[in-house]
Amino acid sequence: MAASFDLVVLGAGSGGYACALRAAQLGFMVALVEKDKVGGTCLHRGCIPTKAMLHAAEVADSVRDGSQFGVHAAIDKIDLAGVVTYADSVVGRIYRGLSGLVSSRGITVVHGAGSLTQHDGRPAVTVGDETYQAPNLVLATGSYARSLSGLEIDGLKIQTSEQALRLDRLPASAMVLGGGVIGVEFASAWRSFGVNVTIVEALPRLVSGEDSAVSAALERAFRKRGINVLKGAAMSACQTAESGVRLELEDGQQLEAELLLVAVGRGPQTTGLGYQETGVDLEDGFVTVNERLETSVPGVYAVGDLVPGLQLAHRGFAHGIFVAEEIAHRTGALEQAPAAIVDVDVPRVTYCDPEIASVGLSEDDARTRFGEVETFTYDLAGNGKSQILKTRGFVKLVRRPSGPVVGIHMIGARVSELVGEAQLITNWDAFPADVAGLIHAHPSQSEALGEAHLALAGKPLHSHG
Repeated sequence: MAASFDLVVLGAGSGGYACALRAAQLGFMVALVEKDKVGGTCLHRGCIPTKAMLHAAEVADSVRDGSQFGVHAAIDKIDLAGVVTYADSVVGRIYRGLSGLVSSRGITVVHGAGSLTQHDGRPAVTVGDETYQAPNLVLATGSYARSLSGLEIDGLKIQTSEQALRLDRLPASAMVLGGGVIGVEFASAWRSFGVNVTIVEALPRLVSGEDSAVSAALERAFRKRGINVLKGAAMSACQTAESGVRLELEDGQQLEAELLLVAVGRGPQTTGLGYQETGVDLEDGFVTVNERLETSVPGVYAVGDLVPGLQLAHRGFAHGIFVAEEIAHRTGALEQAPAAIVDVDVPRVTYCDPEIASVGLSEDDARTRFGEVETFTYDLAGNGKSQILKTRGFVKLVRRPSGPVVGIHMIGARVSELVGEAQLITNWDAFPADVAGLIHAHPSQSEALGEAHLALAGKPLHSHG
């Protein structure tokens, strides 16, 4: 006999558990199916442990550079096993809190590998010998670390990011195949720990999803830090040897290092889960959805990394909440339909050193969409708090001519903390003059946002405009 619920969610990562929590809050009886632990990749093998590692790297840099601030200290050693223990403790605390929250909402957590099936002519989720039915199902099975043809991930000399997070010993040298978010974050952390790092990127620039000015600034900063960056460099062959890994590029160049990190993006986890067999349309492995995140099968939704677009945990959170509210609206439990999630409105952060934070359209994308645009770049050299932190970077604004700001792009230490205000500006279609009228605390890095908008509004203060 099948167990019946109001909603069954397959996958308890960011999108899945957010959907379950909001649905339970709205009065639905929810089953949450997960083969591993609630929290998924982000909590256990992605966002949280990676950022804990990056914070440890920041501490190492602070000690190493302390003499600039009159504080003389030395690093005795980098204990990578200790860094992993610290990261695990952070993950553990969050996991315990999340598990308690899920339990307190009355959500039934089903432990086991689930798949999409048909039961009595309707879509259902099957786990082992048990079947779970509901009028609405949500697919939230997340993503996996991609590789390339000709690469054999052995977990020792050639690793994915998930394996690299469990390293208990630092390599003397490392190559990072891929200059996207994951690649530059690991490269940044490892360099702070003293590893000789080379990034190999097939595209013409690092972090290609960001504004080109940000990419150029990051490349300069990385080279200054001693990180070797090879762009437009595609791999042709890879071999392991006793001493490490040998990488051959298409131009004939050969590179060697003790370890190779494969960071060429993540793919949707849709294989072998019964999606296509039950009528769910896929394209390049991703689940095809409409703007309401409903799949080709009525009543079956998909969220997070399964859906083409930005692969970000907070996008998954937003998707999950949206779908719960969409179902509630359709069933009469919620009066107003939720606003659709649009990727361009989602803030993006890369936690390397220097940090990158952005929201909205890049200059190139804005020109493609609107034709002519106006831009202004405020150099952090004019910002007091940034000088205190000894960071370099900028805040770049992109606006429609005589119109609202449609993109904000930032690079520099701690700029991730500015992206909340940036999101409000772009999401609310604010004009430069709207933001110029706001008072930003002094000395703070948020002043850089204020100063940039003052300049674009035609009344620059601490900048030439």
